[in-house]
Amino acid sequence: MFRSLGLLLLAVSSAWAHVGSPDVYYEGQAGPYRLLVTIRTPSVIPGVAEIEVRSAVNDVDVVHIVPTPLTGPGALFAPVPDLAQRSKDDPQFFTGSLWMMTSGSWQVRVTAEGPQGKGVISVPVPALSSSTKGMQAPTGIMLAALGLLLLVGAVSIVGAGVREGQLEPGLSPSPSRVRRARWIMAATAVFVLALAALGGLWWKSEASEYDQHIFKPLQMSATLQNGERLVLHLTDPGWAKWRKVDDLVADHNHLMHLYLISLPEMDKVWHLHPDQIESGTFVKDLPPMPAGRYALYGDIVHANGLPETLVTEMDLPAVPGKPLEGDDAAGAGIPISKADPSRTVAQLADGSRMIWEREPGPLHAKRATFFRFRLEDADGKPAQNVELYMGMPGHAAFVRSDRSVFAHVHPSGSVPMASLGLTQNAGDGGSAMAAMAGMDHSGMAGMTAALPPVVSFPYGFPKPGDYRIYVQVKRGGRVETGIFDARVEN
Repeated sequence: MFRSLGLLLLAVSSAWAHVGSPDVYYEGQAGPYRLLVTIRTPSVIPGVAEIEVRSAVNDVDVVHIVPTPLTGPGALFAPVPDLAQRSKDDPQFFTGSLWMMTSGSWQVRVTAEGPQGKGVISVPVPALSSSTKGMQAPTGIMLAALGLLLLVGAVSIVGAGVREGQLEPGLSPSPSRVRRARWIMAATAVFVLALAALGGLWWKSEASEYDQHIFKPLQMSATLQNGERLVLHLTDPGWAKWRKVDDLVADHNHLMHLYLISLPEMDKVWHLHPDQIESGTFVKDLPPMPAGRYALYGDIVHANGLPETLVTEMDLPAVPGKPLEGDDAAGAGIPISKADPSRTVAQLADGSRMIWEREPGPLHAKRATFFRFRLEDADGKPAQNVELYMGMPGHAAFVRSDRSVFAHVHPSGSVPMASLGLTQNAGDGGSAMAAMAGMDHSGMAGMTAALPPVVSFPYGFPKPGDYRIYVQVKRGGRVETGIFDARVEN
């Protein structure tokens, strides 16, 4: 008993075993209604996910939510949906909670109803156990005290029964009865403590078995060949039998999106796209890069819609390299040691500027926010010739200064488009196509229309700290990178 309580009192074991942002943010169309959906995933599975839905305007009366697997028969036969609760203070805001019962790729299906009818949107969600839950100290102390009370009570009851259970009223137990009661009480105490020890062994076995379900990301190692060719090797630590390294699907036409960030200043970034030459092996001829240490983040998506961010670090010599081509891009900014979190203007390489249209006041963790950026030319006029970059008005990476958080975000949110394409819901086709067409919070009408010089990204920082934001947009055939810093409070 006491060993079990001791194990329960252990603090939460390791948080995410990899970098990332556990919460999911997605903005899209549910029929005629534009919604921002935030899903706060549980850290243990089975667990409860917290759902937040905000409508762009006050045109939604009722919201229903339901979880289903992302793929397979379970995606087609959803259980009865739950009713999301409308906020009394904000009629555009709805909240609810849903159980995620097994690990893997799920989707939360959101149905909005209002004067314009009904609309459905499905948001892919990776359901992964990232920790074991510990017990709060006050609760553990209380249970330990109750356990001690039960132990003492059991021993006392047995002793009293042996010593006085068969005595006539008013008689005192004989010395032999007292001695016999003491021996049996001692034996009872040993028996109860032995049961507690066995319970502790059982608990340890169960905890060890559950540890096998905690998400273990694919491992990535990096080497340099011939002074300029980067070789990445992916290996599976054996977390789940259904996960592989050869089942990847393209996201924005690439199997991997690789960010290389200079350390420790984090003032230079490369967004590259290695090619897979065999199962678990990717290669990329590097562009010119200075010598130094680099953090590498590789975003991939499995065939079942599960996204992963692979992480490693490496030291590079000066790389003569080859010019950037295709969708590859690079950027440079102010070293993080000299950064100003209140800075809202980034000078771009072509002489134009990127301006963060930041809302007044501090940034807070766990709060969905639209990060809006505007492009100006060298004369301060709205930038022209803005193009889609890999099918999107822009791409952004949010990185914590200690590199414990990395999130690759699009104007539609943090959901990979490859995962979104797997949502099995006929009513969701419009929202998926809208996202793929690049519709964002700035009001862009479609993929073929001229792009406005504004891009925004819905995202929420998972925890307080200092963050660096890398924003990339394409203009006149060239990808430009703006670098900003953010200080996040609780």
